[in-house]
Amino acid sequence: MIVTQARSAQMGVALIHDVPVLEAQPDLRHTLKQRHMTMIALGGVIGAGLFVGSRVVIQSAGPAASISFLLTGLLVILVMRMLGELATAMPTIGSFYEYARIALGDMAGFLTGWMYWYFWVIVVALEAIAGADLIRFWLPEVPQWLLALTLMLALTVSNLFSVRSYGEFEFWFASIKVAAIVVFLVLGGLFVAGMWFTPGPGLANLTGHGGFAPNGILPVLTGAVAATGFYFGAEIVTIAAAEADEPARAVAKATNSVISRVLLFYVGSIVLVVAIIPWNSATIVTPYVSALSAMKIPAAAQIMNAIILTAVLSALNSGLYASSRMLFALTRNGHAPALLARVSGNGVPVAATLAGSGFGFVAVFMSYVSPDTVFAFLVNSYGTVALFVYLLVAFSQLRLRRRLEAENPERLVVRMWLFPWLTYVAIAGMLAILAAMAFIPDQQLPL
Repeated sequence: MIVTQARSAQMGVALIHDVPVLEAQPDLRHTLKQRHMTMIALGGVIGAGLFVGSRVVIQSAGPAASISFLLTGLLVILVMRMLGELATAMPTIGSFYEYARIALGDMAGFLTGWMYWYFWVIVVALEAIAGADLIRFWLPEVPQWLLALTLMLALTVSNLFSVRSYGEFEFWFASIKVAAIVVFLVLGGLFVAGMWFTPGPGLANLTGHGGFAPNGILPVLTGAVAATGFYFGAEIVTIAAAEADEPARAVAKATNSVISRVLLFYVGSIVLVVAIIPWNSATIVTPYVSALSAMKIPAAAQIMNAIILTAVLSALNSGLYASSRMLFALTRNGHAPALLARVSGNGVPVAATLAGSGFGFVAVFMSYVSPDTVFAFLVNSYGTVALFVYLLVAFSQLRLRRRLEAENPERLVVRMWLFPWLTYVAIAGMLAILAAMAFIPDQQLPL
């Protein structure tokens, strides 16, 4: 879709030979630094799903769960490369919402923006509840609802203060998660290699309990479906680009850091977990805690609980930020009420932030009054939305790349590999996952 010059000026979008060139956003402050952007990208990848949710894939696929995460990880890497290409060429608030709107039309943009907002406000509620449960590990006498409310309020206030507050919180949250994964990879590698203080299992557990893929290939493929939601979040860096002091350089470096490390962090740590703990062991329900315990790490449960809490707070922090910026972007084209476009003196979209946290409070409330109906629907549906968003990203990149090559090739600082063939591969992969969901009983309702 080609927008008019008048409307483009209103949105901060200029057109040169019908190709969108997205300029700086005057409403928001450019206060996110390079170190913020890199850690926002890495922090988005390493979520609570890795530490907790990975057990579902391991219990189903066995040691071949590493292949499930590899397949999905490669898909996410392709999508991130597409986003890196577009975000460096056209940094704008709303990122892929704006790209979908320009490339595919208003309806595609509308759907992309609102689906993405929906995803993150549900994450906000889920992480607040999960965080409350983790804190009760140390404070069992405090009611869960009070802890969830406290976490929501604390991070809402920090997001309202300034974008730099979000960047600083996420920098430290992500730093802790990255450091924890690196330490686990080093210690786990030493243990498996027999270079630890106690004898390690070697690689015997990878094939010694029914084989590498004990339940066949189907659970490996269904595990890839489940793993899709665990990776979601890395794309936040392209949304934050509009508030970075050097958007093109920051996004290029941040997306490359995700590409180079996502496989190491996810696939590497999963391989070590199933090498240390038999996949069919009862202790695999807490994979990383059990791995640390097997290595005789003192206070393993305490350490891992603190790390997972950090991951949860990071996701909650990111959820409030991503949902507010996407909602703010939706107002620029009349896709959301104009009153949500109000920005404070320090450059924060206050109304949009409060709308996201408000929906989060409602969802938390639903988890108590209707856990098996309303809340269950929210939980089951939000992950599938992520896949549709990525699919729209791929179609948008396919169209915009050709327009940029024809009219503004100098803006293509970061380029998608082997275009258009790898874009087609990514689209085919996502369509295959959606088709597979139709035949997986647990995934049919979400689909």
